[in-house]
Amino acid sequence: MKGYFGIGAEGISKAHNLGAPMRTAHAFGASFLFTVDIDWRLRGWNETDTSRAAENVPFHAFDTLADLRLPRGCQLVGVELTDDAVDLPEFQHPHAAAYVFGRERGSLSEPLQARCHHIVRIPTRFCLNVSVAGALVMYDRVVSMHAWRPRPLMPGGPPGEWVAPRANPTRRRVVVSRDPN
Repeated sequence: MKGYFGIGAEGISKAHNLGAPMRTAHAFGASFLFTVDIDWRLRGWNETDTSRAAENVPFHAFDTLADLRLPRGCQLVGVELTDDAVDLPEFQHPHAAAYVFGRERGSLSEPLQARCHHIVRIPTRFCLNVSVAGALVMYDRVVSMHAWRPRPLMPGGPPGEWVAPRANPTRRRVVVSRDPN
């Protein structure tokens, strides 16, 4: 997969809501991590980050929104339940992106939303835990931007085979081996 992404959070006040997304970002291959305006009196956030992401991936702590700096060409993508947000399954992820999530008991601040190039929403009835939301967004990025083979036609699919997509539904299925050799 080409491109890169970073994961950030604004105004987090609960330790586990910082450590768990960092661990998940590390697992999905994030290029950097960042925070904006968080309470550094949080204790134990690194206990929920068992991969020690902040020691293995560049970590940037911005005290204020005015301090936030992203790499040139990196688009800021806010994840928020707003009426004008793009539903995540319909969103085309930027080649270079920094995804930012809001506080536990509120939303991304209006000034941060105004800085975002895009606002996306996970199509749920109400907000999710920041760690779950982060995992869903990262999974969607990986699935939509990677050159995966088409899913099998049948549930589970036969091992080692996949069904090539059909341009004409009246044609018979073509089964192709997964083995590139």
